[in-house]
Amino acid sequence: MSTYIFNLPDIGEGIAEAEIVKWHVKVGDRVEEDDQIADMMTDKATVEMEAPVTGTVVAVAGEEGDIIAIGSMLVQIESEGDESSVESEEPETDTAVVESDYDVVTSTEAVDSKENNSIEPPTPVSAAKAPEVTAQPSQTDVMTPDSAPSTKVLATPAVRKRAADLGVDLSLVKAQGGHIRHSDLDAYLSYGSGQGYRPSGSSQKRDDETIKVIGMRRKIAQNMAESKRHIPHFSYVDEIDMTVLEDMRADLNANRGDRPKITMLPLMIVAICKSLPQYAMLNATYDDEAGVVTRHGAVHLGMATQTPQGLMVPVLRDAQDKNIWQLAAEIARLAAAARDGTATAAELSGSTLTLTSLGPLGGIATTPVINRPEVAIIGPNKIVERPMIIDGEIQARKLMNLSISCDHRVVDGYDAASYVQALKHLLETPVLLFAD
Repeated sequence: MSTYIFNLPDIGEGIAEAEIVKWHVKVGDRVEEDDQIADMMTDKATVEMEAPVTGTVVAVAGEEGDIIAIGSMLVQIESEGDESSVESEEPETDTAVVESDYDVVTSTEAVDSKENNSIEPPTPVSAAKAPEVTAQPSQTDVMTPDSAPSTKVLATPAVRKRAADLGVDLSLVKAQGGHIRHSDLDAYLSYGSGQGYRPSGSSQKRDDETIKVIGMRRKIAQNMAESKRHIPHFSYVDEIDMTVLEDMRADLNANRGDRPKITMLPLMIVAICKSLPQYAMLNATYDDEAGVVTRHGAVHLGMATQTPQGLMVPVLRDAQDKNIWQLAAEIARLAAAARDGTATAAELSGSTLTLTSLGPLGGIATTPVINRPEVAIIGPNKIVERPMIIDGEIQARKLMNLSISCDHRVVDGYDAASYVQALKHLLETPVLLFAD
């Protein structure tokens, strides 16, 4: 037997430290070589760390959410071979997960890798400080304090889960017809579990819950704070009549054949790309440390996307070179890759302008946070049908508010308003989208 100290290896160019996002082992666990032991997050990706040897974990380097330096101990394993403390092997990098730098929506962007993190790397901890794993009771184990052991009951999984969440023993609930339904559970709760009538709208008090902000959620928090701290935002909102564009979109979808369905976004992207050449200051990034603005010739559009891991921004590269069908297919592919965790680091970085849409949630207007180091972010809102007076007559029209937030150090209010007016002209006269 010998002790193997597995030091956190160099997991990316320029990376000095990484965050422990998730432990897959605890002190005392036996691991086989290549077993997954931890997920580590850097500014650029989430990397799965694997055990280099077979043995028993005797120490780990901190708790989930802690930051540790490259080269410091990650885990200590009592191995079965003759190995002593040796350099760790290069880990296999799993799918990259990159954080975003702006407000909620249906797309995301890559993060500025120059973020400062003042958290000191933790010192290795002993077995006594290893993360604890607490077993959670199954739904069938949940009982009220004074209830008798449960008997077999008939109920759907949804009813069982709800009862478990409420701490109700289903054996105490009377069923109307054999199977316990939500209405039966409601009736039981309304009478306060046999303790007298209780208003049906009341709810049980829950204990306070403390959640540590780690991983993607912490990166999002840091990036949002950095964006608001460094960038003097201003927002501009205008109303756009989308009636003709929506009619054209319906015609395109009715004749699309086996091509992907067109949403509003591909048409919006065509309009954005077509109007940007006259407003190059918007398709730009600002290095405020060097005092340099780069106006980009290509449009690499960040698409803010909500995922189970948090807000991410996959990048639709060279959007100006794609037609609406290609845009629709690429939007769907990137969104799916972001949500299922298969997006690569290259697909999550390098955006020059971000589009953020809340889709059907829409809202009246948004003031999105800029995805640093970009200087602008565009946010279409929900399309609603409202009456308008046109040529003296009241007509039903499909209207949408369009929001834009800009970095006032680089973009003047006049330029932002002028750009939105140019964008509005194209969207309200959609035939121009396909004219040379």
